[in-house]
Amino acid sequence: MRVKWETKLGIALLCSTALIYGLKYMIIGDEGGSNTLTYIFNALGFLPVNVLLVTLILNQMLAVRSKRERLQKMNMVIGLFFSEVGSTLLKQFSDADPHLDQLRGELLIRDSWTDTEFDQIKDHLQGTEQTVMIQRIDLQDLRSFLNQHRDFLLRLLENPVLLEHATFTETLRAVFHLSEELESRDDITSLPETDRAHLAVDIRRVYDMLTPEWVEYMRYLKLHYPYLFSLAMRKNPFDENASPVIAN
Repeated sequence: MRVKWETKLGIALLCSTALIYGLKYMIIGDEGGSNTLTYIFNALGFLPVNVLLVTLILNQMLAVRSKRERLQKMNMVIGLFFSEVGSTLLKQFSDADPHLDQLRGELLIRDSWTDTEFDQIKDHLQGTEQTVMIQRIDLQDLRSFLNQHRDFLLRLLENPVLLEHATFTETLRAVFHLSEELESRDDITSLPETDRAHLAVDIRRVYDMLTPEWVEYMRYLKLHYPYLFSLAMRKNPFDENASPVIAN
């Protein structure tokens, strides 16, 4: 079992304190008093404990701050992805989902949702394999859209901020793979059914991976940025009646 450096430091400092007080006992005995030597030993004995407390507290504070900053940067990048690519893909794929009506109600996120509702829909999505009718998707349009954002997707894949978010990184890879598959075909309009079935699998993979990432991103916006959440909620890609215009 690997011992954390904080534990090693704590043991070393506590041993130092015990050693200092042991030397004090050996040199001046158990007698009390306010002489200078007693004061020096007492100060030296408490110093390692003081260092231990300050080090652990400061380290914890810095770790929390660093984690918060990384989370903020990561979600900024994820938000940029959904603004540029993700929401459009979800809109196209959900429109081609013949069984979306069975799930649509659960994906109409509202500002009254709590963590429980977000957890429930994510758990439901993990046990659900979404469907896509590739006949309803304009593959030429999809290829053009992904090709326009190819450099953007590459920059996201290279972004070190996303390395800590394994599931989103895998989603990006799936999107980029779909882009490569579509770009590799010369005539996307006259493909055999076997090849269209293969592309349908790639599309469904992106759809399955992208949907729970969108739900988690909406949870983050609701918690930290209500004004961004309000717009994202009004532009919900799963809502047929979605509109950024506030009617009432």
